[in-house]
Amino acid sequence: MLERLFKLKEQGTDIRTEVIAGLTTFLTMAYIIFVNPAILSETGMDRGAVFVATCLAAAIGCFIMGLVANYPVAQAPGMGLNAFFTYTVVFQMGYSWQVALGAVFLSGLCFIALSLFKVRELIINSIPLSLRTGISAGIGIFLALIALQNSGIVVDNPATLVAMGDLSSFGPAMAALGFFLTIGLVNRGIKGAVMIAILVVTGISVITGNVPYAGIMSAPPSIAPTFMQMDLSGAFDVAMISVVFAFLFVDLFDTAGTLVGVATKAELLDKDGKLPRLNKALLADSTATTVGAVLGTSNTTSFIESVSGVAAGGRTGLTAVVVGLMFILALFFSPLAGMVPAYATAGALFYVAILMMSGLVSVNWRDLTEAAPVVVVCLLTPLTYSIAHGIGLGFISYCAIKAFSGKGRDVHISVWVLSAMFLLKFVM
Repeated sequence: MLERLFKLKEQGTDIRTEVIAGLTTFLTMAYIIFVNPAILSETGMDRGAVFVATCLAAAIGCFIMGLVANYPVAQAPGMGLNAFFTYTVVFQMGYSWQVALGAVFLSGLCFIALSLFKVRELIINSIPLSLRTGISAGIGIFLALIALQNSGIVVDNPATLVAMGDLSSFGPAMAALGFFLTIGLVNRGIKGAVMIAILVVTGISVITGNVPYAGIMSAPPSIAPTFMQMDLSGAFDVAMISVVFAFLFVDLFDTAGTLVGVATKAELLDKDGKLPRLNKALLADSTATTVGAVLGTSNTTSFIESVSGVAAGGRTGLTAVVVGLMFILALFFSPLAGMVPAYATAGALFYVAILMMSGLVSVNWRDLTEAAPVVVVCLLTPLTYSIAHGIGLGFISYCAIKAFSGKGRDVHISVWVLSAMFLLKFVM
């Protein structure tokens, strides 16, 4: 049955290799079961319910990706998108988390439509690589800022906006330890490095009495506080159009980039260098986002950490299915997830930020018309505390700089249209 479903022999793999690959991928991305509830619960969402929604959305996404698309690509609520959900849509724009979930649901439906009608290639190919790189890096810097704030390393200051916190206090010290430990373990090739660092910091916090011990395993918490709680009527508000677009935009490019990266590593590209079954893979991603919104979490997307499983030999969807089964098993560790303090996840956020910023090496820094918009996105995303604002200002600056440099004809019409929409939003 497994051979018929996943074509193991055709891909030159076997069940044992795929299981090991799935376990490897899960260990490298399991930090999301701690980090996602910690971020989303700041909006007032029930932390236990978000934990369950995170595990279920990830499992469902992995099952669809594995069984339908037959890709060794794992899914889970995406970093950056959960930060946008919390710190921009809820905190900055003032919407309730129910309305934010409604926006996630609508973005998932839009993603499904783009996949069905094969519009995604036009969108992906029309956006300049420099902007795509800048958006990813900008989100990374935004995550780094959030990590520094959550840990108390950076605090607010009425005179200078930001200042250094008390590094001798427990939280900042533990956040720094977690970050150093994460980088050290990753550099040594230790599987599950990020999760190990989070658990070590949490363990020290429990031993020292800074976090009360709540147990390790129990029956999963109720998902009722977040299940089917999205407010679709509020999400249809005109002001939410840019939010839905931002969710869709970031998810679309994040998924496309991850799929290409993982498929290239796994040597799954066809002779023309294209992804086979791309529509099925994108439908898996978009369906998981829609289902995740119903369960009570932000956008579910493909994880680049899937490369670790591919490096371990994963070549088929069985790898993704194994990851999904591990997320189901993780449902019974909710007390452990509930004990993880914000400063324990700060190191993980900072590590993810480094990964997201690494793409800046591909920017042509000698061409100022390409480099300048990247800097605009990278700086204004964290400084405006908004991914949507960073994206919008990046598009506007890209078109304006190209126009004033006499290169306006090099800009795709869709980029001009999107820039005009963003400019209209800011003006109005």
